[in-house]
Amino acid sequence: MAKSFDVVIIGGGPAGYVAAIRAAQLGLKTACVDKWINKQGKPALGGTCLNVGCIPSKALLDSSEHYHRLIHDLPTHGITAKDAGIDIKAMIKRKDDVVQKLTGGVEMLFKVNKIDWFKGHGRLLANKQVEVSPVDGKGKPEVIQASNVILASGSAPIEIDAAPQDGNRIVDSTGALEFTEVPKRLGIIGGGVIGLELGSVWRRLGANVTILEAQDSFLAHTDQQIAREALKQFTKQGMEIKLGARVVATKVNPKSVTVEYKDGAGDHKFQVDKLIVAVGRRPYTDNLIAPEAGVLLDEAGFVHVDKEWRANQPGVYAIGDVIGGPMLAHKGSEEGVAVAEIIAGGHGHVNYNAIPLVIYTAPEIAWVGRTEEQLKTAGIAYKTGAFPFAANGRALAMNQGIGLVKILADAETDRILGVHMIGHMVSELLQEAVVAIEFQASAEDLARTIHSHPSLAEAIHEAALAVDKRALHKSN
Repeated sequence: MAKSFDVVIIGGGPAGYVAAIRAAQLGLKTACVDKWINKQGKPALGGTCLNVGCIPSKALLDSSEHYHRLIHDLPTHGITAKDAGIDIKAMIKRKDDVVQKLTGGVEMLFKVNKIDWFKGHGRLLANKQVEVSPVDGKGKPEVIQASNVILASGSAPIEIDAAPQDGNRIVDSTGALEFTEVPKRLGIIGGGVIGLELGSVWRRLGANVTILEAQDSFLAHTDQQIAREALKQFTKQGMEIKLGARVVATKVNPKSVTVEYKDGAGDHKFQVDKLIVAVGRRPYTDNLIAPEAGVLLDEAGFVHVDKEWRANQPGVYAIGDVIGGPMLAHKGSEEGVAVAEIIAGGHGHVNYNAIPLVIYTAPEIAWVGRTEEQLKTAGIAYKTGAFPFAANGRALAMNQGIGLVKILADAETDRILGVHMIGHMVSELLQEAVVAIEFQASAEDLARTIHSHPSLAEAIHEAALAVDKRALHKSN
């Protein structure tokens, strides 16, 4: 007789494992099916984010930033080091150690919460049955029964015909985390979050980086004032960013890759030692749903859900990257909590207007809410205030006087509609803005909130004051 559970989650990434933990906390008998095999050849929880995405990329960003600061920034502070070097293998090992610690932590949480972990590929069958197939193809599939199923299978990198990956010269974001030496010439297809972060890692370590972005505008979904500042800073750092550049062909040579692309000026060709394909991600629904399960996917391959994350079949839900929207770990986790609470008879809610977004470059880029361009398109009257870190005492003391904070507020109600930042550690500063939007705060609320001095957060205070043209430490 098949094992039976109140909830079976397919996918052990941030959406799936958080949904499993919350469901177990609520007293539901819970199982999670996941097929991830880590680089040590062992099953691991955490999905793309913990294994080859958010966590390892941030580990490498941190390591590379330390090295860059030692060489380029710390002499300004009077700190010098002779014969400083970088051991790439040690850097990669530290990244792997961080990954193993965190994925092992999720496994421990499963044990503490008595969650059954089925190691294999999960496939939804009819009548909320889930087939679990061994990843190595050996042994027979096992079928388990669920009262409720949550699809949380995540996403996978998009591949393009013009640059077929060979796992050596041409790689995706996963391969870019495993370079054993710094490529002298690095090409990146895609100027979004992944491309910029990976480009930053290897540029800091000495690579000559060229990014090819097909769109004519840089970071098109970001507030364009912030995007322009980001493009200026990345160009100053030595990254060559070509906009409106569409890759048409690549050729792998014994020691290089030839890249051909088109832009407004015509046809171009150049050579790189490594090429990263970072053009986005697609929902991972490969062999996820049997036809007889009757679950609808849209034309882009996302699972179709309603406002409470229900698919078109009773008792079947979907969350995270597989349903679209921002492909963010924290967005998927919040959806996982919400669905678990709905299944348990409660209420679940995710405020999609208050989802923070961050690009972990240096300077960092972070925002929440709507951009100025979106407000203009929607015909919403707004007012804006901005404050530069060049006028912030703490930023200058840290030699980090780059960037700004920008606040957009409703012209009539003063309610905060969007907050956008570029600067040092703005990923941490942003959380104040997220709370403000969640509580429907006004710019006046932030302006009347006392901020410690000296602090980077004072830039938020001053930007809020600037909304009504009364910033204290800059001319309005």
